[in-house]
Amino acid sequence: MEAQTLRTSALYVVATPLGNLGDITLRALDVLRAADAIACEDTRHTRRLLDHYDIRAPLFALHEHNEAAAAEKLLALLADGKRVALVSDAGTPGVSDPGARAVAAVRAAGHAVIPLPGANAAIAALSASGLADAHFLFYGFLPAKLAARRQAIEALQPIAAALVFYEAPHRIAETLSDLALLLEPERELVVARELTKLFEEIARMPLREGPAWLAADPNRCRGEFVLLVSAPPPAADLPHEAIRTLKLLLAELPLKQAVRLAAEISGEPRNSLYERALALKNEAL
Repeated sequence: MEAQTLRTSALYVVATPLGNLGDITLRALDVLRAADAIACEDTRHTRRLLDHYDIRAPLFALHEHNEAAAAEKLLALLADGKRVALVSDAGTPGVSDPGARAVAAVRAAGHAVIPLPGANAAIAALSASGLADAHFLFYGFLPAKLAARRQAIEALQPIAAALVFYEAPHRIAETLSDLALLLEPERELVVARELTKLFEEIARMPLREGPAWLAADPNRCRGEFVLLVSAPPPAADLPHEAIRTLKLLLAELPLKQAVRLAAEISGEPRNSLYERALALKNEAL
């Protein structure tokens, strides 16, 4: 791609490799070579990538602690007709990485934002997981504090989709313990560690076995993690009268209120009623 074919006064959002430098796209290399400046999470980290491909574009830092100020510099460059690339340390900017606020500021100023798709840890893990769920929910990082983390997991429990989390090594044991404690033991767990790197590991097991698997080898706590948890098991059959009550309530009330009242009236588990209510809503669409 020739530099003159790239737009000026445009921000290129560029996905970069998770670990293996060969995973960068040809288009990404063209854009990085043609960029007047590159905004990056860590200039030292990005410089290693650029040096590998003999790219000499100037860098400036844009990370979670300076994003607002760095966005002003980015806007000034774009106003001057420059081409700017935005990268994070690994994967896609703005997806559990800095960049979303800067992109919003660029769009608000009327400049073009052009995405260059590429490496993404969540999608890479899903592709190698073997989970056959029809839907998935990308959550990202769970809260660090215990009470907030458990509250978040409980809120995710009834969602009829595979759950995708990112986690850091110093919290992986706590997070796996809470997932095993609060979600159904029949669910499947996939732990994807150090994707595309030298010590890549992808392991699948029943969710209840996750904490013991992690504790069995200290090396399993190292690296960056993607955790995937399969969707809830199918709800047990509900009595006809409970379903009839639920349908009548859904016709008049919001879903959560209808489920709560149906559980009180019928004595059936709220989770089973909630899943049936979601299915009824989907059928009506």
